[in-house]
Amino acid sequence: MSALLKNLSKNSFLVFGRAGMDLFADPVGIRSTKADLFRSGLGGSAANIAVGIVKFGGTADLMTSVSDDAVGWFCLNQLQGYGVGTDYVRKVGGEFRTQIAVYESVVEDFQNVLYRNAAADFQVTKSDVLRADYARYGAFVTTGTAFAAEPSRSSAFTAIDTAKAAGLSIVFDLDYRPYSWTSPEEASKVLSRAADLSDVIVGNDEEFDFMAGGKGLGLSKAEAIAGPNRLIVFKMGGDGAITFADGNRLRTGVFRVDPVKPNGAGDSFMAGLLAGLAEGRDLEDSILRGSAAAAIVVSKPGCAAALPDAATLDTFLADHPGPT
Repeated sequence: MSALLKNLSKNSFLVFGRAGMDLFADPVGIRSTKADLFRSGLGGSAANIAVGIVKFGGTADLMTSVSDDAVGWFCLNQLQGYGVGTDYVRKVGGEFRTQIAVYESVVEDFQNVLYRNAAADFQVTKSDVLRADYARYGAFVTTGTAFAAEPSRSSAFTAIDTAKAAGLSIVFDLDYRPYSWTSPEEASKVLSRAADLSDVIVGNDEEFDFMAGGKGLGLSKAEAIAGPNRLIVFKMGGDGAITFADGNRLRTGVFRVDPVKPNGAGDSFMAGLLAGLAEGRDLEDSILRGSAAAAIVVSKPGCAAALPDAATLDTFLADHPGPT
């Protein structure tokens, strides 16, 4: 993984994918149907990953489209407030709309309702991705949802090709959301193509099962696509993760917390993992920092706002027992 680690050491990332507005019921524990008050925050997997990278001390620019309206402007202001670069965020008019997610800070029967009709983030064009200065970055990060519709799908593949030609490493979060795709068969084909082009692939057991074509087949799929120059992380929720790298198989656990919600953990894990590797930490330490970051996020309301910074993560690791 020497080439990958060298690229990540630049600690500069170009992240492709969606940003959105989150509305979550307040206070913690109240259901959306009973809430009189909803708090707003930044959401969307790619945006969350970018925010996490910045909070951990790296630099990240987001490449996406947002609607040219109050919701899109909200997302831009939030990104800029967190220090994420927005030079490659284009505002689009017409009937395209930025995603809104409505959820609650509860675990049992958790409800997360996404509004993605005519999603603005699917409107990223090839012209958008070709105007970026890829030489500024060490890695290109993308999520599976970005491949679910055109023109975003073709633009994402163009961005990967351009990034690889510029010497960047490709980081891929499987992020399979069935509601974004026209069919499972199309999703499997497209996501497998994206995975073939990637140096780092992170997904949960259900996502790898899906790519493998059946329940229980995901772990074998993850091991099969691992190679000497690739890093594959197979996440298993409360059972931890299995990581394949340089012919080795690493099993790690999770940090136990009292969660208030399930969402946001994967984005925080990715940011913590990349930040750890960028800092020169060994693979196991980086995986565990990602796991700790995920634990912090699920124990707080919101997504981007709940992402820890490096000091918060260090304090958590010092105060909590080792992973189980």
